[in-house]
Amino acid sequence: MAFSEDQQQFADIAERFFNDKSPPSQVRRLMASQAGYDKDVWRQLTQEVGLAGTHLPEAYGGYGFSAVELGIACQAMGRHLYCGPFFASAVMAAYAILDNGSDAQREALLPGIAAGTSIAALVLDDLSDPARVGERIQAGADGTLTGTAELVVDAHAADLLIVAARHAQGVGFYVVDPAQPGVQVTAQTCLDPTRKMAQVQLAGAQGERLGSGAANLSLLWDQMCTALAHEMVGGAERLFETTVEYMKMRVQFGRVIGSFQALKHRCADLLLELELARAATHEAARFLATGAGDAFAPNLAKALASDAYICVAKQAIQLRGGIGFTWEEDTHLWYKRAKASEVFLGTSNWHREEMIRRMEVANV
Repeated sequence: MAFSEDQQQFADIAERFFNDKSPPSQVRRLMASQAGYDKDVWRQLTQEVGLAGTHLPEAYGGYGFSAVELGIACQAMGRHLYCGPFFASAVMAAYAILDNGSDAQREALLPGIAAGTSIAALVLDDLSDPARVGERIQAGADGTLTGTAELVVDAHAADLLIVAARHAQGVGFYVVDPAQPGVQVTAQTCLDPTRKMAQVQLAGAQGERLGSGAANLSLLWDQMCTALAHEMVGGAERLFETTVEYMKMRVQFGRVIGSFQALKHRCADLLLELELARAATHEAARFLATGAGDAFAPNLAKALASDAYICVAKQAIQLRGGIGFTWEEDTHLWYKRAKASEVFLGTSNWHREEMIRRMEVANV
């Protein structure tokens, strides 16, 4: 999908911002910190550049753009491994509120998220399959919530929790104040330290239900997966580009290794994987923005982005030889993000199965 002139300018702005604010040295500093993000950069990102409100309607404090523009921002973040609560707050939680909240709830909650003054986290007790969400967190008739979500993105930084819980009519979302009694947030040590995770335990915590119907988990999953696929494609692009640059300067047997035909072929294969993932990801964003296209586009995007990212990450380490395994080399930062994202919101196998199921339903 070709970007319009305005979209390309937006992409250039996002790229310049993260290139300046999220160099590898900053990523290393933040991933080792307890907070996991720089508050000054977060303020600039949300209030000066306005990225958190990119896809939110103007009526709720956003800029009224679509999943395409959100994808552009996420792709730039993935390229530079931005450390911060953007995905948790502006993508996961914001979409949950937008899809399921009443007008009054959207007006109350979304402007703060768009402005970055309120950081929200989406509490899902399963991050691999929407059909299993709500198995471990239950909601009483009075809105009290009990249960545990083992991995919640950036819950440690949130001043607002959106909790998915099972009630008598199915699964619903509840707005929860994490400072109240009955809520315990515990930081978790995970493979990818650039994306902070926490355990959220609820013991009779009070929540306000979003909307009145059952949660639209299918749409929410598509929206989150499309944004995540953009982030993964951005990371794969960065790894591929830096690997090619390394191959142009690394000398072995009296020649730069990039001149060896076998390694050229390997890079050509990686580029093909990357281009396929990029095309599928942009198509998924177009589908969410316009409704035109195949309903399984988000599943295809996540599957191809997962495969491409981990493939490029593995080859990036191998093509660097011994240095690729060292802590001082930055490649492992992207490799860990690729490995964690591979299973986040469903594996590539799960998404392919879901894609086939949707094709059967649509008689494609």
